Formats: sequence, structure tokens, C-alpha cells
Amino acid sequence: MASAVLPSGSRSAAAAATAAAPPGLRLRLLLLLLCAAALVPTGNGQNLFTKDVTVIEGEVATISCQVNKSDDSVIQLLNPNRQTIYFRDFRPLKDSRFQLLNFSSSELKVSLTNVSISDEGRYFCQLYTDPPQESYTTITVLVPPRNLMIDIQKDTAVEGEEIEVNCTAMASKPATTIRWFKGNKELKGKSEVEEWSDMYTVTSQLMLKVHKEDDGVPVICQVEHPAVTGNLQTQRYLEVQYKPQVHIQMTYPLQGLTREGDALELTCEAIGKPQPVMVTWVRVDDEMPQHAVLSGPNLFINNLNKTDNGTYRCEASNTVGKAHSDYMLYVYDSRAGEEGSIRAVDHAVIGGVVAVVVFAMLCLLIILGRYFARHKGTYFTHEAKGADDAADADTAIINAEGGQNNSEEKKEYFI
Repeated sequence: MASAVLPSGSRSAAAAATAAAPPGLRLRLLLLLLCAAALVPTGNGQNLFTKDVTVIEGEVATISCQVNKSDDSVIQLLNPNRQTIYFRDFRPLKDSRFQLLNFSSSELKVSLTNVSISDEGRYFCQLYTDPPQESYTTITVLVPPRNLMIDIQKDTAVEGEEIEVNCTAMASKPATTIRWFKGNKELKGKSEVEEWSDMYTVTSQLMLKVHKEDDGVPVICQVEHPAVTGNLQTQRYLEVQYKPQVHIQMTYPLQGLTREGDALELTCEAIGKPQPVMVTWVRVDDEMPQHAVLSGPNLFINNLNKTDNGTYRCEASNTVGKAHSDYMLYVYDSRAGEEGSIRAVDHAVIGGVVAVVVFAMLCLLIILGRYFARHKGTYFTHEAKGADDAADADTAIINAEGGQNNSEEKKEYFI
């Protein structure tokens, strides 16, 4: 049997819905409430449920109040301030961002567009039964970082120096996670979180010792946040200054053998940041030969002789520092290369003669082996020679034995 009086738990909600309605709609809402009161059942077999909603700021949230085993009881949706958003298919609240998606005896589905952080909280689904049923859904709003900034302590660093790099992700919800990369290598920073009005600002600090290989390499600040899809990052390229790297290249002679009377040309290659502006040649522990010619990074010595032997040094410098590379010169006799060639020819001739001798000895061994094998067969053939003319086997044996006796009878004695 139905009661004509609204349940006490629902009267305040009904009154609030009536008061929030425009004057022209209050009568209609009042009639709906009276009809609902007349249809409220006394059983408790209803089941009202809903689900929590997580949404990114600016997107659309969907709230669904669902009923199992519906008997046409009235469903309404209230905001966190307990104001009625929808009573059945009627919207007393003036906020036009709420739109009805579906209304039936088993579901009330409403969308909320352009969600902001102020929309976060508990939304209540109510079912007009006796006793009344209520279920709530929590809307959680995710806010991606408003701004991502990276700052380097020094625009230009010197190799071996430690610099400070900071990255700040502002006004996000929840707090962001900041990761550091130098090129493809991940580094570890130190983060601090500041909370203000339910929003979070995260600052991460990275202490980085730079080397010359880091020049031109990007330092990347990457953000991880549930409201961010893909990679949200910012980066700065390192500028590292370093002292010169010096290398000496022999331009002439091409074969690398320096002999008396020949010429020598060396080129000094120096690379640094900033680029070295001064490249000089000196002779270590002695004066430069008078016939040496210096032209920028090039050293040219004509008509070499043994007095030119020594260590020649190329020095380069920039604002970071200086460096050098040494070349040790040793002048050989003018026939050093020819003697080496003759010696190589002699070794080749000797090797050929040895190979021929070995081959001849192998051939001789093969011939001797065949000779001895042949004469051994002839010896065994002569032993049975007396049996060749026998008429039968017995005669052959007698002849063979007689042959042996004859050989025994033919003895010679020396007096």
C-alpha cells in the first residue's frame, strides 16, 4: 500500500528543488512531487548505484544514476551543495552545462561539459522509495601543468664545471613527476612540491658536471601526468667551452721515412671552443733549424740532415687553456730505404733456394723408396727358382730343397 506523504529524507530535497525552480515552473514541479509522493512504495527491494568519474579539465563528465528492478520510482540528481540538478527529466538548476542524456525508469544520465576544478566533489543520486535510497559519485578533475619552464644557471659552461639546471611545472592536479635526460641518458634530479588552493607546482633541480663531449647535447625536462598524453617536455642545449685538442699530421714524405736530403712537411690540427687563434711551432730543448719555414699551422724543413733530429712541438691555446702535441724527427741515411729493399730481395732469394732444396730432397726420398721396394721382390723370386720346371708339386718341393742343398754344397774355402 502506497503512502501519500513524502519520506522525511526526501522532503528537504524536494523543497530545495521547488525553491530553485523559476516561478513559472514551480507549479509543474510541485505537481510532479505530489505524483511522486502518491507512488512511493513501502518495500525495500530497490537497488540504486552509480560510478565515480575522472575527467580532464575542459572535457565532458558523464554522471549516471542506475536502478535495478525498477518500479517507476522517481530519480533525482543533486550537486555537492545538495541542489537539485535534475528531477526526473526536469532541470531546476540554471547551469546549462548540465544536459540530459537519458531518462527512464531505470536510469538518469546527465552530462557536464567544460568541466573545471570547481566542479569537483560528490554528486548524489536519490531514489524516492520508502525508505529513500541514496548513492553518490565522486567527480575528480585532472589539471595538466599550466606551464613548463627550464632554466640553466649559466648559458655557457667550461669543461669540468658543475652547473645547476631547474625545471618547473606549474599549477597541476595532482602533482607532476619530472624526469631528466641528457641526450638519451636519464639523470636523477631533486624535486620539491608546493601546494596552493588544491593545485601543485613542482620544481626539480639537476646538478650536472659538464665535459667537452656535452657541447651541443640537449638537456631535457620531461613531465609525467595522468592528464597528459604523449611526451610533454622542454629542453635546452648545452654550450660547453674546452681547451684545444692538438694533432700533428705528416703531409710529406708520404711513405713516412725521413732520409737525408729529403724534405719534411708537418701540419698542426687544433680544435677547441672557442676555436684556437694562435698555433705555434717550437723545437724542444733546441733552436729551430735556420732552413725551417713556418707558415701558420705548417712546418716545412727542406734538405734534411742529421742535425735536424729532435722533438718538434705544436702548441695551441684559447681562453680556456692551452695544449700541445709532439713529433720526434729522426733522419736516416740516404740509402736507408735502398738497403732495406736489397735486404728484402736477398731474403726472398734465400727463401726460394731453400724451398727448391727441400723439394729436391723429397723427390730423392721417393725414388730411393721405390728402388729398395723393387729389389726386395726380386730376391724372394730367386729363392723359389728351382721349382719353376717341376712336373708336379712333389718334384717342385724336392727341386727346391735340392736347390737349397746345392747352395749349401757350393761352399768356398779360403786357405
